[in-house]
Amino acid sequence: MSYRPENPLIVQSDHTLLLETMGPLFPEARDAIARFAELVKSPEYVHTWRVTPLSLWNAAAAGLTVESVTTALERWSKFPVPPNVPVSIRQTMGRYGRLLLRRQPDGLVLEADTPILMKEVRAGKGVADFLGRALDDTHSLVPDAHRGELKQLLTRLGHPVKDIAGFVDGEALPVGVSPLRKDGRPWSMRPYQHEAVDSFLAGPRGESGEGGSGVVVLPCGAGKTIVGLVALAKVGMRTLILCTNITALRQWRDEILDKTTLLPEDLGEYSGEKKEIRPVTLTTYQILTHRRAKGEAPVHFGLFDEANWGLVIYDEVHLLPAPIFRTVAQLQARRRLGLTATLVREDGLEGDVFALIGPKRFDMPWKDLEHQGWIASAQCIEVRVPLPDSLHLGYAVAEDREKYRIAATNPAKIDVVRDILGRHPGGRVLVLGMYLDQLHALAEALDAPLITGDTPQSERDSLYGRFRSGDIGLLLLSKVGNFSVDLPDARVAIQVSGTWGSRQEEAQRLGRVLRPKEGENQAFFYTLVSRDTTEQDFGEKRQLFLAEQGYAYAIEVRE
Repeated sequence: MSYRPENPLIVQSDHTLLLETMGPLFPEARDAIARFAELVKSPEYVHTWRVTPLSLWNAAAAGLTVESVTTALERWSKFPVPPNVPVSIRQTMGRYGRLLLRRQPDGLVLEADTPILMKEVRAGKGVADFLGRALDDTHSLVPDAHRGELKQLLTRLGHPVKDIAGFVDGEALPVGVSPLRKDGRPWSMRPYQHEAVDSFLAGPRGESGEGGSGVVVLPCGAGKTIVGLVALAKVGMRTLILCTNITALRQWRDEILDKTTLLPEDLGEYSGEKKEIRPVTLTTYQILTHRRAKGEAPVHFGLFDEANWGLVIYDEVHLLPAPIFRTVAQLQARRRLGLTATLVREDGLEGDVFALIGPKRFDMPWKDLEHQGWIASAQCIEVRVPLPDSLHLGYAVAEDREKYRIAATNPAKIDVVRDILGRHPGGRVLVLGMYLDQLHALAEALDAPLITGDTPQSERDSLYGRFRSGDIGLLLLSKVGNFSVDLPDARVAIQVSGTWGSRQEEAQRLGRVLRPKEGENQAFFYTLVSRDTTEQDFGEKRQLFLAEQGYAYAIEVRE
């Protein structure tokens, strides 16, 4: 291939991709490589991406082929693609499917496509602990209890397993999807929601026995709950739903009652307030990981065995607490659906989600949904605020964590928030932050209500309801507002502080204002950072996932 100066991509032999942002072909090239690569850095002019084994395995599980990946690189590359890159992609991506888990008359069997591969696998550190006897040179028995742990270990060793062993049916639960809401208004699924459910149930290419485990990735506001409740209806078995908090749990309950034939007595809440186990049981990650004392086992893990579940739904699966992974490893015979806006995990356990919940089955780019009008068009603005002279010395001599706190709680941000509110008179505005002292100061300065982790649930529900009704137009939220809070009329979000460089938090906070709007379908997301501080540096990392999805941040510099 000759030199093509109009193309924006440079493919390097170490599997990093450099993508120039200023040319007209940038958006199309970005969308092409985002299907199989991960964004590492996103400065103004050149973005750095990396092709990783996990990104390739997820792409393969979602139906991409080696040819489609290498063709995309060749199509958009400015220079000839280094010859080692297609070879490496073929080898890495080709590993997905070389090891199969099947159900055979002998039991659960691990099948390798060659004797050499099986020999290599059996020699892997720790693998022998999870394998039974060899049936021949390409087949080994696997104890059912080790199905998840084996997949988890082999993924870490670079040998992803394609699990087509099928599932044990749970107790039947007839569920219909109603064409009318409870108030009589009609509703219907969106095309991509149909596609997401079908992808989950069928597997990427409809292999017998494979469908029923995996992750659906959709942006906030795109209706992941609809995907979950329709999957529940199509599976038609007792279902356990894990949510991020009580607010999310009750939103799930309301949606299920609104759009299915299930009755209130069919739904149980398993929380700090109630311990109901019913055909569809909803609980939270927090209650499942609750321990009476440090070092003790979680009190409520037994919920996974309390009923004959046919489906387990993990809402916001990127937040799945690490202690639950061991329990998930033991649930491989149950159908598992993960729902999330981003597979990014700051703890690096994306591989465990892949192995234990399942690979990515469906992914819809945020900008595609925006262009189709299913989510609001969002304008992202980073406002760089000077640090007051009075804080310079303390900042200069502080330890790293204290430096970040000083920068994040910069009192000059209060006037900037006031200024932004003046730009959006009458708008529905959320102010989001991490530090409680900062949020309390803002609440007092703005004379606005604040919801924190200490706010009683009844008061939270009341304030959310008043915001939805328009009774209040400004609401301050701590980290409790990051996830699964349905405030569809929120048009403006102002982030005054965040959790270090958390990409998932940035995406979730933008998601608070992405639900489609009546009239002008436009939202605004402001991030306030202290200029020339570590907060500005961490802000660049926070924005990575959204940059990957096509969101550009306009920069405002305050003097």
